Amino acid sequence: MPDPVNVLVVDDSALMRNLVSKMIEATPGLKVADRAMNGLFALQKIPRCNPDVIVLDIEMPEMNGIEFLKERRRLGIEIPVVVLSAVAKKGAEVTMEALALGAADFITKPSGSVSSDIHTVAGELARLLLAYGTQYQKSRGKTPAAYPFESPELMLEKEPGTSAPPPPAARRSPKPAEKPVPARSPGPVDLVAIGISTGGPNALRQVFARIDPRLVPPVVVVQHMPPGFTEEFARSLDRICPLDVKEAADGDLLKPGRVLIAPGDKHLLVEKKSLAAVARLSDAPPENGHRPSADVLFASVAREYGNRALGVIMTGMGRDGARELGALFREGGITLGQDEASSVVYGMPKVAFELGHVTEQVPLERMADRISELARLNR
Repeated sequence: MPDPVNVLVVDDSALMRNLVSKMIEATPGLKVADRAMNGLFALQKIPRCNPDVIVLDIEMPEMNGIEFLKERRRLGIEIPVVVLSAVAKKGAEVTMEALALGAADFITKPSGSVSSDIHTVAGELARLLLAYGTQYQKSRGKTPAAYPFESPELMLEKEPGTSAPPPPAARRSPKPAEKPVPARSPGPVDLVAIGISTGGPNALRQVFARIDPRLVPPVVVVQHMPPGFTEEFARSLDRICPLDVKEAADGDLLKPGRVLIAPGDKHLLVEKKSLAAVARLSDAPPENGHRPSADVLFASVAREYGNRALGVIMTGMGRDGARELGALFREGGITLGQDEASSVVYGMPKVAFELGHVTEQVPLERMADRISELARLNR
């Protein structure tokens, strides 16, 4: 029998514990393992309730969320943690500290009237818990419920409590479609473009901590993240990356040794001008439900750089980036997709692979090296 994802809810507010618990119990495949009012009680309950994922508040008495994450690391506890905190809404720096301490991801608590906001976060929280909890179950040899995270028609697009499509009877190994025929051979790589979503914060931390400090092509990144967090996220990456990392501003130069992160709620595009290449930001409508969108970025890269670009699509739900990675592939650009085994959610890279838009699949632990190797192509 498939195992439900057991969730430990840690929050000092009884109201929030109850609300989060109701969201969890209303979601097929999720189950509340236990609840705790602070980090100290959570540590005591973990051996007894054996959770697959933890929802963690930050501001709590006795042992707050940051202190819990430090103790979790000291004790070698590998259970994934999703931060759910009002502090995350107004304190992106605290959220990035939580990620640096090993939190898997974050989501903001409802603001203002809880009743009007709760459904906004309910679906996203459930998706994160299913994704990280299922990945943890697999790592422990459990048989998780086979929910179609990789499908663009996600079971959790509806409000909790509504019916969901049944899980697929069996997982099939993806088979790539017949690849489109590139218009030309790859040239020297003048730009690296990355599209990534669920599982992205820690995956990007791993990639940019290991990237070659001599990397010549500039790097542009779309990470699905709410507005207000990407500036601090870029700063957190800058602290561990040998390259210069910053949140993109309109008109920023694309220059060697620089990584630009798309701001939350802004599309990122690239434009070649007579004297330099620059970043452009756009308020155009969301693509695939996202702004920034990886498809918007990849389309502009294909148009401006053609066969002189490297496109990378990594862990994430849905299909954002999969279509326009094909435009880059058809122009002769090199395209990489993160492999299934190392993806938190094998959605975006799977769709791109099955469409025939991926030149090569790469595990996360090899991604930095492979990007660095290909960026030196023909140089």
